[in-house]
Amino acid sequence: MDDNIFDRYTIPVAEWVETGVDWLQDNAAEIFLAVRWPIEFVLDGFEALMLQLPWYIVVLLIMAIGWLRNGWKIGLISGVCLMLIGFLGFWESTMTTLSMIVTAVAFCVVIGVPLGILSATNDRIEGTVRPLLDAMQTIHPFVYLVPIVIFFRVGNVPGTMATIIFALPPIVRLTNLGIRQVPHDVVEAGKAFGSSNRQLLFDVQLPLALSTIMAGLNQTLMLALSMVVIVALIGGGGLGEQIFRSVGRVDTGGAVASGLAVMLLAIVLDRISQVQRRAA
Repeated sequence: MDDNIFDRYTIPVAEWVETGVDWLQDNAAEIFLAVRWPIEFVLDGFEALMLQLPWYIVVLLIMAIGWLRNGWKIGLISGVCLMLIGFLGFWESTMTTLSMIVTAVAFCVVIGVPLGILSATNDRIEGTVRPLLDAMQTIHPFVYLVPIVIFFRVGNVPGTMATIIFALPPIVRLTNLGIRQVPHDVVEAGKAFGSSNRQLLFDVQLPLALSTIMAGLNQTLMLALSMVVIVALIGGGGLGEQIFRSVGRVDTGGAVASGLAVMLLAIVLDRISQVQRRAA
């Protein structure tokens, strides 16, 4: 009879994780509340604002942002896409989804850009951060939805937290890459003119790396949007909930309509966040 070594010896990872989760639940409740509070504060405030504003104000605001960012064509396309979402019957769900995305991306920028700068200026920090980012990108979101639900319960706030974890790596990686790609002779010229490290960062490196950082922001935005359906599984609401309900009811029409609304929102966010030459 064959003796399989894998049947006799196993690594009890599941038991270790369960023990750790139980300990954290008993001893770190205040830390979880502290982590939850700023996200909940920003999300609730922005969602309330988006739902209270008249639809035409939101459309005009998005059109103005698109126009200022990338020209009048992008502004017009953004306005048309939002109007189509409204006519599809998903305006409130879209505002909820947009609030979650904007909140998640804002926290990704606040965390990711400084972390990318630190990684670019210190190889040891980069060596520590890189495997963490690899894990965040390769571990399926379903895996960390479970501890998020255990520690933070269900709702749009835990959904936003999961979105932050999933969408953070690109902004960190591309901030790091953009600063490292600044020509060495430019940095040396700045030093020769007596610039401090702070002046080099804000006056030389960040401006030259801005297009790469914005590309990272665009990728972060798209990854945040891709979490729409997944966070609906933990009560995230928004367009993801509409898609999830349609799939559960085998409602092909509802699934296509809500999926089309997600696609239109993706077009708006992608066009606005891309770095392009302004149209004449």
